Amino acid sequence: MNTERGQPMTITLTQEERAQHPVTHQQRVIIENYHGEKLVGILHDTGSKELVIVCHGFQSWKERIPMVNLAAALEKEGISAFRFDFAGNGDSEGSFHYGNYRREADDLRAVIQHFRMEKRVITAITGHSKGGNVVLLYASKFNDVPIVVNMSGRFNLERGIEGRLGKDFLQRIKETGFIDVWNKRGKFEYRVTEESLMDRLSTDTHAACILIHPDCRVLTVHGSMDRIVPVEDAMEFAKFIPNHKLHIIEGADHEYTSCQDELASVVVDFVRTHSHQDRDMSEQLSSCTRVDGSIQSRL
Repeated sequence: MNTERGQPMTITLTQEERAQHPVTHQQRVIIENYHGEKLVGILHDTGSKELVIVCHGFQSWKERIPMVNLAAALEKEGISAFRFDFAGNGDSEGSFHYGNYRREADDLRAVIQHFRMEKRVITAITGHSKGGNVVLLYASKFNDVPIVVNMSGRFNLERGIEGRLGKDFLQRIKETGFIDVWNKRGKFEYRVTEESLMDRLSTDTHAACILIHPDCRVLTVHGSMDRIVPVEDAMEFAKFIPNHKLHIIEGADHEYTSCQDELASVVVDFVRTHSHQDRDMSEQLSSCTRVDGSIQSRL
């Protein structure tokens, strides 16, 4: 559009107008973690400096439906999003390790610091399944993100192991030092070492929950028909996280197979509502980070 004198006219849109008409660019971004491994992700850039990080779950990656759909839903609201693969998963470098919760929290830390160097404001971190545990662990360690969304995370990390490793797994792994996991087609999937098993068992979810700063707003979403992580785990998060909202999606399974729209709507509404209220919370929370930045396990 030109003025009568032939000079270009600058049109400034409000944030609300930008949300209604987002112009999104998807870009492959590579970020190095603290072990020199390259983490690969997709940035949905709407032009907004506010950014939501989307984390996948166990043996998953950034291209699984919950991560792709959530990033797309945020994009439609004019909110930039970044979905990436943890080390040893998807397109990222590194070896896959069972457990690995703390190291994945450190991967998330590297991603957040990368975007902060680019003057982005990290509005929220979201995680599905194991990724839900990782974002909660991150929040308890660093206290510098105002909104956390836990989708189908597991509260009791002692549960669910026997289903993958078989009965008497502790005794067998102490005898041999490892257990190999094979899929139903007889194909090798991954090796669980005694060290990696102990990493999972020593990750104290209860301690992480109570260490999350009261000003950090946390949403837990869970499906009522989740057969992988029981909905009771969601109730446990609600007991111990200080500033918490629980939303159960009726009929949803672990992957929200037939409930993707409802999942996206719940998460985006929570992020949008509280990001407007807490624009300066990131700076406030950063000043509250503990010196050691760690969690003491009580398991």
